[in-house]
Amino acid sequence: MIVESKFKPLWYLKNPHLQTLLANLIHPAFPHIRYETVDLPDGDNLQLARGTASGKNTVLILHGLEGSLKSSYAQRLINSCNEQGIPVVFMFFRGCNGTPNKQIRSYHSGETGDLRAVIDYLKQQGIERIALVGYSLGGNVVLKYMGERKTDASVVCASAVSVPLLLDICASRMNRGFSRIYQYALLQRLIRKVQQKKSLLLADGYTTPAETLKTFVEFDNAFTAPTHGFKDAQQYYQRCSSRQFLAGINKPTLLIHSLDDPFMTTAVIPAEHELAPQVTLELSLQGGHVGFIGGRILKPVFWLEPRIIEFLQREFLSSQCANFGSTRPDV
Repeated sequence: MIVESKFKPLWYLKNPHLQTLLANLIHPAFPHIRYETVDLPDGDNLQLARGTASGKNTVLILHGLEGSLKSSYAQRLINSCNEQGIPVVFMFFRGCNGTPNKQIRSYHSGETGDLRAVIDYLKQQGIERIALVGYSLGGNVVLKYMGERKTDASVVCASAVSVPLLLDICASRMNRGFSRIYQYALLQRLIRKVQQKKSLLLADGYTTPAETLKTFVEFDNAFTAPTHGFKDAQQYYQRCSSRQFLAGINKPTLLIHSLDDPFMTTAVIPAEHELAPQVTLELSLQGGHVGFIGGRILKPVFWLEPRIIEFLQREFLSSQCANFGSTRPDV
């Protein structure tokens, strides 16, 4: 089902770049969390950050490309969960906690194996039911996981924000206009990570100087695809784009997307027949990329967090999985 979002941007923040940049630059208080490490089947590991509440029903957050706990959207949602007594876990993708991971491989838009490993780990820790929330690249991972095979019974529902549903279109869009600024900033972080693994890569035959790469397509051809078993960037994009998995989702899933997202074009948006009955795509005219700042002149409001919390409350309650209180945002 495709529905019109009730999000209304603050009148002086209708520009998609202002929405995108300000939402990223305005940080709340750093959330209260504790860290733990998950060992992965290939000998690598990744880190989790757990919020203050505990219980058998937990929200699991996946960040975007080169995101971390420094990402303002993650901080805001963790704070919201902590304030409402909702157990929450934040998953760092490999190498995104400030320390290089052990293997040549890292993470990518379609890597669901690490997500499955984290879900298994949480179940071993006594977690019985999980709600997934993914942003951007993390949203692509969530949607692919939800639709590519039978979902773990512990996963009750999912929400995904500003997802690059067709990776090839998004890679092309990021190489045009002002979006090249975002591409440059993200590529510099990726290149630094490759340089930190230079000895490992050289020993395995990778000789392309990372600093010469100027676009996501070039980087994905040189490193992402070959280090993760794909022939080239195009095969990686084709196999990992989450739009093709939407029809296979059988749990309540909310997609939040803005038509003016500067990381992609409207060509990524699926037709209604591509969505499983359990999937709702909530479209707004404005909001940028993981932006969605509304409110009034003197009181800007970050709209995403209460919208996500409202969805999670409803789906957990309807599944008789949890009762996270009665707070309801104006959505």
